[in-house]
Amino acid sequence: MNRCIVLALTLALLLAPVGAAQQTQPAPQDPVAAALYPPELVMQHQRRLGLTAEQRKTITETVAALQAQVLDLQWRMQDEAQRLGELLGGPRVDATAALAQVDRVFDLERQIKRAHLTMLIRIKNTLTPEQQETLRGLR
Repeated sequence: MNRCIVLALTLALLLAPVGAAQQTQPAPQDPVAAALYPPELVMQHQRRLGLTAEQRKTITETVAALQAQVLDLQWRMQDEAQRLGELLGGPRVDATAALAQVDRVFDLERQIKRAHLTMLIRIKNTLTPEQQETLRGLR
């Protein structure tokens, strides 16, 4: 039973950032997502937006940088989540050690989310106000 709980926690921690990165439309009640534009949406409508070669290059480089950074963080988070699972797997749990370990897992998750938000901000700042208005209408 404990293994099921650990596995579910680990999967939830690992898949949450991935699901957020693949989202093409923001949830209506999420003001942060409503203010930003995922790269998939921008690239899908690049002709309609009239992206310049420089904008396309900047967005591509920004996405590539995020992917490289997040890959490393996900590997580290997986390792820390496994350590957490080991701490929680015994018949008695050292609460201090387990909570310290979950803090390490959550810190890595925070770094992934921060990197993703940084990418979205850079993409928005690359777009002109007119392009942003077009994207708002396309949502």
